[in-house]
Amino acid sequence: MTAQTETLEFQAEARQLLHLMVNSIYSNKDIFLRELISNASDALDKLRLESFRDKSLDVDTDDLHIALEVDRERRTLTVRDNGIGMSRDDVVNLIGTIAKSGTAEMIRQLREAEESAAGELIGQFGVGFYASFMVADKVTLLTRRAGESEATHWESDGSGTYTVDTVPGGAQGTAVTLHLKPVDTEDQLHDYTAEHTLREIVRRYSDFVTWPIRMEVEKTVDGETTREWETLNSRKALWTKSRDEATDEEYSEFYKHISHDWLDPLRSIPVKAEGTFEYQALLFLPARAPMDLNMRDAKRGVQLYVKRVFIMDNCDALMPDYLRFVKGVVDAQDLSLNVSREILQQDRQIQLMRKRLVKRVLSSVKALKDEDPGRYETFWGEFGAVVKEGLVEDPDNREAILEIASFASTHDAEQPTTLASYVERMPEGQEHIYYLTGPSRAVIENSPHMEAFRAKGREVLILTDPIDEFWVNQVGEFSGKTFQSVAKGQVDLDSEADSENETSSTDTSEDGFGPLCSWMADALSDHVKEVRLSSRLTTSPACLVGETFDITPALAKLYQQAGQEVPTAKRTLELNPSHPLVTSLRTAHEQGADTDKLAGTAELLHGMAVLAEGSELADPQRFTSLLADTLADRL
Repeated sequence: MTAQTETLEFQAEARQLLHLMVNSIYSNKDIFLRELISNASDALDKLRLESFRDKSLDVDTDDLHIALEVDRERRTLTVRDNGIGMSRDDVVNLIGTIAKSGTAEMIRQLREAEESAAGELIGQFGVGFYASFMVADKVTLLTRRAGESEATHWESDGSGTYTVDTVPGGAQGTAVTLHLKPVDTEDQLHDYTAEHTLREIVRRYSDFVTWPIRMEVEKTVDGETTREWETLNSRKALWTKSRDEATDEEYSEFYKHISHDWLDPLRSIPVKAEGTFEYQALLFLPARAPMDLNMRDAKRGVQLYVKRVFIMDNCDALMPDYLRFVKGVVDAQDLSLNVSREILQQDRQIQLMRKRLVKRVLSSVKALKDEDPGRYETFWGEFGAVVKEGLVEDPDNREAILEIASFASTHDAEQPTTLASYVERMPEGQEHIYYLTGPSRAVIENSPHMEAFRAKGREVLILTDPIDEFWVNQVGEFSGKTFQSVAKGQVDLDSEADSENETSSTDTSEDGFGPLCSWMADALSDHVKEVRLSSRLTTSPACLVGETFDITPALAKLYQQAGQEVPTAKRTLELNPSHPLVTSLRTAHEQGADTDKLAGTAELLHGMAVLAEGSELADPQRFTSLLADTLADRL
């Protein structure tokens, strides 16, 4: 080894992953070639782009290609490209380290994965290079970055260490050589030096790759056998084909290529726009959410091409954040090849494309809902919480999002409902779409606020996603019916007239409860705005109610977790006049019982209302002390 040769250890997570690969029991090992070809294709894209951006870069881009080189005697397979190449630092940083969030979870899932899910996980976490160790005892890599004079040689047997050294010269690009394991049909280890095997894998996974994938093959003409290079893939960009020309299988394989997913997409969305501004797109709705869907640093967006020249991955300017799960390719005709992310944010044509693509995605989801309810249910279960972010972020498409949204409700414990179906079921005279937010369905269904609605058979939407706390206040209404929280304002289900006097007080003098309510309001003045009788309670003694535009406790907690200070408004304590605890408290107050004990009982009543709605007590120790004293007095 030269003086520049180093023996280094893989990062801890990379060693674990390598161990899983070397000892792999996964049946579909063919994906290693798909991943290596994908990496090579990316390198060619990047060189083509760099040559446009940097005119001083002395590179030849006339014959960019990927070559598969086989040595049957040595049992090696080399995947070679003449793309951008890597520097020594690139090799150490990109191959020796897995610099991705969620790595520990990825390792755990790989350990637990069924055979059928293994390939999906490998691709999902972007660790395709490591898949080489499923079929190889040793992997070597020789690479030279465009514009540099020295190459880097990397080698590892997957045991936990690797060597890296600098060598003079070398061809521009990257060559990955796999020293293949013996053929083992029982373990699904095929002969990856066989021409027919490589042809089939390329056809199945990489036929649509833009760059030619070549292999030297034997051909016999007039009894004379020669060897010549043959291009194995059709190379036609799939998004340029009409829907009639492309098969569902081609769409699925293309989706898997660009997304590194293993499942077929739920829906393929071809787009072709002609006129003053032309572009083509091929978008996909995935069948399952990636693990990094809600991670702040996750890559998102679609691939951007200009006249079939790759510009960038993860072009988030073309797709809003609430559609960050959409995968695909957009190929524009009139953008500059030197377009940057900063320019994209301000480019009028990009904004126009984005607007049209969003509408196309939303209309495709609506079609999925109408045509294939089962697939729609899968989609909404995976991405519904994310799509609802658009109700806050994208007022222009709010109506379209409301039309495709579905929500859990008290109408059916298993089947969600659309808002249109909710409105259809509303009894005559009902003016509101009732809802209640909370951490879970169980907490919401057991909330005291639900009692009168359950008794009257009124349907209530059950909203458990954090984003639900935001959008219900901004959307306002659907189909002429306003959204109304069952935990806010006053409720009169008999007259449905609560919208006219939501902020007025109930007549607390009824049945002599006026003095009790006034006294309790004074005794609990640090905690509540007022005390009144309730028309929403049937079994619970009390509940806390906010005004129509008050911030909910759950929303206040979300703001606090984000480090924002939120002023907490006092709420109203409503009493159930038919509950024995409330009637006993009224009797004790009328008879002049011990004021301190009454005040303690009032505090307990307030604390019970806090706990019943799923909130946290401000002073749990005082609550338990009051409860202990009260129980002791009863013994």
